[in-house]
Amino acid sequence: MDKSLNFYAEQFASAAWGPWLIFLLIGSGVFFLLYSRFEIFKYLIHAFKILFSKKNSNDEGEVTPFQALTTSLSGTIGLGNIAGVALAISIAGPGSIFWMWITAIIGIATKFFTCTLSVMYREKSKEGEIFGGPMYVIKNGLPKKMLPLAYFFAIAGMIGCLPAFQSNQLIQITGDLAFSEIENFNVYGGLVLASITGIVVIGGLKRIAEVATYLVPIMGLIYFGAMLIALLFNSNLILPAFKLIFIDAFNGTAIAGGTFFGVLIYGVRRGAFSNEAGMGTESLVHGVAKVSNPVKQGLVAMTGPIFDTLIICTATALMILISGVWETSSSQGVTLTAEAFAMLLGSFGGLILFICVICFGLSTIFTYSYYGASCSRFLFGNIGMKFYVYLYILSIFIYSIVPIDIAINIADGAFAMMAIPTLVSALWLAPKVMQASKNYFKLINNR
Repeated sequence: MDKSLNFYAEQFASAAWGPWLIFLLIGSGVFFLLYSRFEIFKYLIHAFKILFSKKNSNDEGEVTPFQALTTSLSGTIGLGNIAGVALAISIAGPGSIFWMWITAIIGIATKFFTCTLSVMYREKSKEGEIFGGPMYVIKNGLPKKMLPLAYFFAIAGMIGCLPAFQSNQLIQITGDLAFSEIENFNVYGGLVLASITGIVVIGGLKRIAEVATYLVPIMGLIYFGAMLIALLFNSNLILPAFKLIFIDAFNGTAIAGGTFFGVLIYGVRRGAFSNEAGMGTESLVHGVAKVSNPVKQGLVAMTGPIFDTLIICTATALMILISGVWETSSSQGVTLTAEAFAMLLGSFGGLILFICVICFGLSTIFTYSYYGASCSRFLFGNIGMKFYVYLYILSIFIYSIVPIDIAINIADGAFAMMAIPTLVSALWLAPKVMQASKNYFKLINNR
């Protein structure tokens, strides 16, 4: 029975992350780029100014624009960047990184549209709390007949944001790298992980955002700084590594018996996992930012793929390629990244990576609790939101100690399903975003 259930779960996840989703994500992103006439890229500097500008206490919202960005980044900068890049290179070759870049560039436009809409159509509860996300965009922006699509997103979000993969992998990695001699470490580690998560997430979004505000920038700088040191000492190998990426992106020789299309698909898939543009998760937190104009937060949100994919993923890829471990090792995922760090930075590199994996993994788990809880609130109100948080904490311990192939496959499939309502609503309401953008850009250009 279990085998049959797992078989169907695997089929579901595989179908959900099939070529149709890749075409939906990329196709929508290309449309947003063309529809905006690439104009949003002119305002990247302005986006960074908004990010670090003085905050207006009169603006409605739950968190600052900077907190919204760091919280969303805490959900994307994690195992997907550290392990996902290594997995892409080991399976699809260096060329897959090029297509991750393309996905990130396209994702910039997608995040601008989806997150602008999330602020436009957000709601205030009777208690004065602000909530946003694709479900509110659908509820308040689309015809009533489309409301089932909002429920579809919320159900998929509750399931897709459960920490099955993150909890299991974080405990496994921690045990393998630091506590291999402790028997039943998964039990003790699961209890500790659940406890730490509970302390943070029971405090709600504001506490999660406070943690992310400090944790993500500091760990991001440490991670990138360590890689920068390694790259500087091996600067003569950087250009050849970039050359390899560009050449391999178009010949498809990296995959045994593979094709150019195979490299492209896998690179795009890993890119989608890395920055989550179009999945709707980022809209849940950007939608509650304290801003005077929805376009402002859309501009802030679109900087996300620059940090998580174009900077972090690129640096990770260069480490792996320059070290040469991708050709000599049979390892995959985070283990391959660890070998690259050890090769270039010695034992110090392994320690840095271990600390970063723990912190990024924790931040992802914290953020996903808010994503799932927000979806639960939309369906069941505040009681549902609180219940989900406690269920989420319990699931962390369960996922740490039991085989969870079925749970991971179901969660992966549900996560992919979130893209359908997110992108349908964004494509439908794209003219609203463009009109608001024209008005805002005209305003700041006349200052």
